[in-house]
Amino acid sequence: MAKFLIVEARFYDHLNDLLIEGAKAALDDAGHKYEVVTVPGALEIPGAIALAAESGRYDGFVAIGVVIRGETYHFEVVSNESARGLMALSMDAIAIGNGILTVENEAQALTRAKPTEKDKGGEAAKAAIAMLALRERFGA
Repeated sequence: MAKFLIVEARFYDHLNDLLIEGAKAALDDAGHKYEVVTVPGALEIPGAIALAAESGRYDGFVAIGVVIRGETYHFEVVSNESARGLMALSMDAIAIGNGILTVENEAQALTRAKPTEKDKGGEAAKAAIAMLALRERFGA
């Protein structure tokens, strides 16, 4: 049994609740423990994971958030840099599942967040579990 940290950027409460529901269900189904921590925004998720990874208290991480395109370049910055930060951490053998939705509108986000539809929160948790298994297989 492993312990995961779900790191959420809570901006759209109803969407985050659905993503977290899916992530928790996937972790429960696999028999793992988890905690949830909230950060101000998607850009803070990689930093929070880096801090938590340094603590040695967690075996893997699930990043949860929703970024909806607006009228400015901010969408691209947040989408690209949060993904880049998570990728950089994964290159350091940190088991991470990326459940940060980057979408054009709320309808797209809702379809992807619902556990009964695309279940991207659950998929992110399953990805983190798979990466942890791979890390353990390679003895990293």
